[in-house]
Amino acid sequence: MALIAAAGFAVAAGATTAGLALMRSSGSETRSGAPNIVLILTDDQRWDTLRAMPAVQRLLVQRGVTFENGFVVNSLCCPSRASILTGQYSHSTGVYLNGGPNGGFQAFRDGSTIATWLDGAGYETGLFGKYLNRYGNTYVPPGWDRWFAFSGHGERARPAPYFDYYVNDDGELVRFRKADEDYSTDVLARQAVDFVNGADAPFFLYFSTTAPHRPAVPPPRYATTPQISGLGLPPWRPQNYNEADVSDKPGWIRRLPRLNVAQSAETDDLRRNQYGTIRAVDDAVREIVQALEDTRELENTLILFMSDNGESWGEHRWTRKSLAYEENIRVPFVVRWDARIAEPGTDDHLVANIDVAPTFAAAAGVQAPGAEGKSILPLLRGTPGAWRDDFLVEHLQLAGDSEGAAAPGYCAVRSTRFLYAAYATREEELYDLARDPFQLENVSAERGYARDLESLRKRLLTLCNPPPPGLDFGWLEPG
Repeated sequence: MALIAAAGFAVAAGATTAGLALMRSSGSETRSGAPNIVLILTDDQRWDTLRAMPAVQRLLVQRGVTFENGFVVNSLCCPSRASILTGQYSHSTGVYLNGGPNGGFQAFRDGSTIATWLDGAGYETGLFGKYLNRYGNTYVPPGWDRWFAFSGHGERARPAPYFDYYVNDDGELVRFRKADEDYSTDVLARQAVDFVNGADAPFFLYFSTTAPHRPAVPPPRYATTPQISGLGLPPWRPQNYNEADVSDKPGWIRRLPRLNVAQSAETDDLRRNQYGTIRAVDDAVREIVQALEDTRELENTLILFMSDNGESWGEHRWTRKSLAYEENIRVPFVVRWDARIAEPGTDDHLVANIDVAPTFAAAAGVQAPGAEGKSILPLLRGTPGAWRDDFLVEHLQLAGDSEGAAAPGYCAVRSTRFLYAAYATREEELYDLARDPFQLENVSAERGYARDLESLRKRLLTLCNPPPPGLDFGWLEPG
């Protein structure tokens, strides 16, 4: 790998190659002035579940900055992950869905990602876990020095392999079966810890579990604990759960029947099991942070914990993802960096998954070519300057896609106050989140919001450019 030569990390005059190749120190110094970077990414985890993760609370939340308004710009696994890797919206990555001609691994252009940027600057890079939907076999994308990724092994890759799965281990397929020690989150944690312990250069660790994606299989140690089995976890029944009156919603929502008793019980079971899976992720976070501390790398390591999207537990009669509702686009977003964060706490700026790659690039002092997001480092320093007050959410419908077929294609604008969505069906939704955080009343037809509606229509036409394939929002043009 090339030596670190990025802007922001000056090299003393006369330094030798041997002097630059700093190995692990016996003192508190790190191996290089460049920070290590750790991304911990969960799959379908809601923003409001962090309370069930004691290690995340103690090691990240209480020692870092929690972004209370963390979001994704496409609430589906593969497009969100493509945005995380590049800092780009779906209309730039070309990845709108989990499969088909406009989605999945085959639609992603992997030549320029945060991995290639950092690897080119001398970072040791490693991915452990889920890469992109429909990824399989032994291909290793560019930019990765260590590759330990779930593989479909020539068949359609299952979205959440907890047991009995294949891993591409640096180009060799390895099968893990059904023993307790094969539980995937634990396997990934062991590999990630080994990576931290063995890396000699500033490193980028991408830890990407499938938890808590359905079918959400907890490890045996958490399958029957009281909190998770239901004794300490009451049913989830917020105001918008199984919404009774959806007459103000788009037609596809109005056509959804209310959840029956069996469906409600199924969703409750899923929720309990999802809590069990994230307890295993919590264990993994504790082990990774401990490895960073043991190697004296913790202080100069930027750790970001987030999810690729949220998921509905019956709100508005919906039990999946892919929508622009809060339950789907809002995600946990926590950053710890002891060398840079003077005062842990919370931040209410709008941040998104498109900000991850440019943040990592800025921390390492390298460019983020093509990124449409922004580095959040000024927010961590308490000097935000001008910041966004809205962002775009995109979705493309694909017939037969089990995770998105119910929702027609749309573009939406999420601002600090409003959620506005325009659908391929020429229907609109507008929610005043300051007054209606549960999104119960679509006010797009109310005269008192006419000016707000017109402003958001114009903003959508600016942001949603180009629109998802096959969508035309010309009907929003004035006149």
